[in-house]
Amino acid sequence: MIGFYRALLRLYPSGFRAEYHEELCAVFAERISGYSGPLPRVALGIVALADVVPNAVAAHWDIVRQDLRYAVRAVGRTPGFALTVVLLVALGVGANTAAFSLADFVFLRPLPYPEANRLVKLWQSSAGFGRIELSPANYRDWKARARSVESMGAYTRRAMNLVGTAEPRRLETAAMTPELLGMLGVPALAGRVFSPADSTGERVVVLSHALWQTQFGGDPGTLNAVVRLDGAPFIVIGVMPPTFHFPDREAEAWTPLFLREADFLDRNDNYLEVIARLRDGGSLEEAQADFAGITAVLEQEFPKENKETRALVLGLRDELSTRARLLVFALCGGALCILLLACANLASLFLARAMHRARELAVRAALGAGRERLVRQLATESLGLAVMGGIVGVAVALAGVPLLARLVPATLPTAAEPTVDLRVLIAAVVLVVLTGLGFGVGPAVGARRISSFDALREGARTGGARTQRLRASLVVIEVAASVVLLISSGLLLRAVMRIQSTEPGFRPEGVLTLRTTLPASKYAITARRDRFYDRVLEEVRALPGVAGAAYTTGLPMSMRGGIWPVALPGEEAIVTNAANSSSVRFVTPQLFETLGIPLRDGRDVAKSDTRDAPWVVVVSESFVQRYWPGERAIGRRFSVGFGERTIVGVVGDVRVRGLEQPSEPQVYLPASQMADSSFINYPPKELVVRSASDPSTLLPAIRRIVRVADPEQPISNVRTMSEVLDDETVSRVTQLRVLGVLCAIALLIAGVGIHGLLTFTVAQRAQEIGIRRALGEQAGSVVRRVLREGFVLALAGVGVGVWLAYLSAEAMAALLAGIRPADPATIASAAVLCLATAAVGCLRPAIHAARVDPMTALRRE
Repeated sequence: MIGFYRALLRLYPSGFRAEYHEELCAVFAERISGYSGPLPRVALGIVALADVVPNAVAAHWDIVRQDLRYAVRAVGRTPGFALTVVLLVALGVGANTAAFSLADFVFLRPLPYPEANRLVKLWQSSAGFGRIELSPANYRDWKARARSVESMGAYTRRAMNLVGTAEPRRLETAAMTPELLGMLGVPALAGRVFSPADSTGERVVVLSHALWQTQFGGDPGTLNAVVRLDGAPFIVIGVMPPTFHFPDREAEAWTPLFLREADFLDRNDNYLEVIARLRDGGSLEEAQADFAGITAVLEQEFPKENKETRALVLGLRDELSTRARLLVFALCGGALCILLLACANLASLFLARAMHRARELAVRAALGAGRERLVRQLATESLGLAVMGGIVGVAVALAGVPLLARLVPATLPTAAEPTVDLRVLIAAVVLVVLTGLGFGVGPAVGARRISSFDALREGARTGGARTQRLRASLVVIEVAASVVLLISSGLLLRAVMRIQSTEPGFRPEGVLTLRTTLPASKYAITARRDRFYDRVLEEVRALPGVAGAAYTTGLPMSMRGGIWPVALPGEEAIVTNAANSSSVRFVTPQLFETLGIPLRDGRDVAKSDTRDAPWVVVVSESFVQRYWPGERAIGRRFSVGFGERTIVGVVGDVRVRGLEQPSEPQVYLPASQMADSSFINYPPKELVVRSASDPSTLLPAIRRIVRVADPEQPISNVRTMSEVLDDETVSRVTQLRVLGVLCAIALLIAGVGIHGLLTFTVAQRAQEIGIRRALGEQAGSVVRRVLREGFVLALAGVGVGVWLAYLSAEAMAALLAGIRPADPATIASAAVLCLATAAVGCLRPAIHAARVDPMTALRRE
């Protein structure tokens, strides 16, 4: 029992135990000797526990209150030091809290589905293609033969017009097989999701919560009501909850996918995105092996259509591209550099403060303060400052996180913006505590090793040489981290400049674009579409300032186009790889003139290119180079789009997949030569208008023209071609802006670190400098010596930083757009900027050293 009591007494502060421990143990031993039997002794133990625990807590709290009062007074005596610490902690915590919120959102936070780790995305790939959607035929065969998945569903994106309301509205929808929504495992907020009967019965639709609120005001009566989509009636059978996010984040409503037997005839008709749920206990590796076997068998059964076709099985979160991952990793790396810089500067500050207060601490120790008490006092001060800095840092993160939303990949099925949630706040609290204790307790522990006699005798010079070396090392770390940030940001900046200077193949200036997606049910007949196009284009071209107008299936950059098989005379048109396929668009006359795509040979598509006229085609230069290198292509024939066509024109190449992807062969087909009820996803829908003045001023007039041509036709996706081009680099530019701010902070911290070190050095060596001056050393010599010390440290940091930056650049090579990781111009610029910052940081301490008065310095000691 006495052992139990001794253990209880360890709850008291050490000072209290040192003074009263033995006396309390003696009293307790005397009391326990009067009790016999286990129960009385247990009762006595409970009484002791009830006595010691609250008293020990009260004793500690009393000490904490004393420490807090003393910390407030100490901080009040050095407000500059306190403000600097708070700002450094705020910068480090703020940058890393924001970066962690983004990384947590993209890589760690669970997807909003039950057992989301069992959901996978299925793609197929062929030679020359990355990953492409499945055809209905391959989807049906994969689903029937798969043994590694519990269920499988498919969907395709569709744009539909919501009509019958005050204003027609274009909706992004997804047509899906009935089991898909149920497979995701999220029940409807109201009503139900699809059932197998919905794929053959009357038309039904499930609404997103956002659409239900914005378009229908959250009216419960919307359930079972009839809405008109593309002019056809659909019954609303369900509304999804606000927390539901479909894998295609843009989808606002969902309809059943009706697959007819005719849809399974063409294995090259790839448009289905497929999601599957693994069997309980199954693994991704098992699924990959399963589908590898399935595709191998299908290649044998259909050697032409499925030649070299393979399955890609990815976790739903693994949909992220390499570039999207690296963008987030680069930002997190920049934030970690800021944390490293802040930590190094904090360590330097607290070391200097500990040495400055060495005599004060020695006096308190000589007056009876225990070393544990002194360490706790310093820890309280540092932790209090860290908490204040952490609060500011979290506030900074809250303000900065919305900016990072542009870095969230669109393929991630989550909310559009990351948030600072409880997980992120816990990480921030841990960071604050580690920062406060690490840089408060560390110097305090170092101070414990210095004898009180030495501290009283030497004061602030106690341990100066050791502290000097440590602070010098910290400055090297700060400069190295700054160089890593500067070189990495410089390489990314050069990459963006190279991308932005890439010729897109068209002239974006002065071009307005907007989308008028014509519903297939209403415009299945080609002649009816042509009447709509002709009426709109005729009136738009008549507007003042309009230099040209045309329709196209899709805009460059935002749509690659249909990937269709191409066959020369005598060949069969089957897609086996990228070498016998091309990007296809249907267009109206004047598209090339309007977009500024140069006509290299022949002519544009013309109004006379009708269904009854010979079928013609305009191709790109890269198409000619693939099939007839060095020859003239006009008049040559090939098969594409279920018919043989004659080349009547050759135009310049356009980068349809983005500025970072090389151009690929392109084929332009006259919209008037589309067969009725065919190619339902390919009729022209993008209106492009070139204006001699600001194109946005034309929008009201164009809206009126479209409304008169079809009152139920909404307009959407209004942008200029310059904005389309800018969207190619928006995530990169956002990242550069963030990294640019981090670079400025890094340079500031590094400059302050060098300045602080040299100021401390001059103060420590004031007596030595005074002696040298008294012996005749010139002020210029003193300045050069101090500057030399600063530059040596800066050069060491630059050397280490360049090496680390090269390793970092190698890791993010996919973001550099061909820029070499060891780019001399970027490295030299970063080194010069860091050295210039170091020079500014060195200048004031050097001048101060030169002004040291010899007699005053000698009298200091």
